[in-house]
Amino acid sequence: MKAVSVLGSTGAIGIQALDVARLHNFRIKALAANKNADKLAEQALEFKPEAVCIFDDKYAEKLEKNLRGSGIKIYTGMEGLCKVSSLDTVDLVLNGVVGTIGLKPTLSAIEAGKDVALANKEALVAGGNLVMEAVKRKGVNLYPVDSEHSAIFQSLQGSRRQDVKKIILTASGGPFFGKTLSDMEHVTVDQALAHPTWKMGKKITIDSATLMNKGLEFIEAMRLFGVSASDIEILIHRESVIHSAVEFRDGAVIAQLGVPDMRIPIQYALTYPARLESPSASLSLSDYGKLTFYKPDFTHFPCIRAALSAAEEGGTAPAILTGADEEAVGLFLAGKIGFNDIGRLVSAALRDIPKAPIKAASDAVSAAAEAQKYVRESYMKGCLG
Repeated sequence: MKAVSVLGSTGAIGIQALDVARLHNFRIKALAANKNADKLAEQALEFKPEAVCIFDDKYAEKLEKNLRGSGIKIYTGMEGLCKVSSLDTVDLVLNGVVGTIGLKPTLSAIEAGKDVALANKEALVAGGNLVMEAVKRKGVNLYPVDSEHSAIFQSLQGSRRQDVKKIILTASGGPFFGKTLSDMEHVTVDQALAHPTWKMGKKITIDSATLMNKGLEFIEAMRLFGVSASDIEILIHRESVIHSAVEFRDGAVIAQLGVPDMRIPIQYALTYPARLESPSASLSLSDYGKLTFYKPDFTHFPCIRAALSAAEEGGTAPAILTGADEEAVGLFLAGKIGFNDIGRLVSAALRDIPKAPIKAASDAVSAAAEAQKYVRESYMKGCLG
């Protein structure tokens, strides 16, 4: 059984990954969280890893108190996150952190020769081709954790890449499917967090409501599977049963289906190529009765339009997109801006900030930070796009 390091262990992906680890008695060698010292300590005392990392060092003292006498090594900050991603005793790193901070530990894990189960889409989106180039150079495996990319990964197995005609990337449409910009002008945080099918962290749930998540996944699919923007079709699928599909040049379409439960793709990324018993429920198509499909609304959901524009532009544009979105979503969750202001601010940042090629991780990180600053300053000045 693989020895695993779980980054973002107190978030939605991390908690579900530990559900899988608990079921199959995985060896958890390291855990990392942003600032939830109590939950991280609880997990550490259960799984007894050799090391933990609390990214925000303001919470390190609390974590040390909670783990006193346990013998567990404690790290902090980005240096600590990279350290627990590259431990000698670790075989595979599951990266479930949120945001561009996930890029450097992803690269650290790869450079250390570790396989990576990647749920942190910003690492691929903001980092340009850095991650996939490193994967190829080091000869490690990268397993997608997002349900859509896991579905594509599974649908491609046993087929030749040159036979692929297009990738069909499905989306639930979020809680505001069919709404216009005017309908969404005054939605609340609670309304935006009420996702119809998936249980996820707050950031990704808001991204699903704006359709930014699908835009980020569009760019992620380009990187993972080496295809161009014209090779991917986005399709709204309200039931979230078909997680994505691949059409081949002979007209055959192969899809992966399942109930909307992230533990399925998480477990497959951890156990590939084995398929073990899952904590998820079984799929009953007769219970659903019908499956529906629609084209995405690019007019009233500017975030997905911005993401596709960033995909075409390349360079630091996707990093600017992710940085601006992180900051804007944070402001919305804090009640400081409206829901539609997310799209306005992201689009403005993408329009106004100069783009450049990405030659190193620092280029992506700097571009994302500049976009975050742009959004903060726009909010402070009252200039919301």
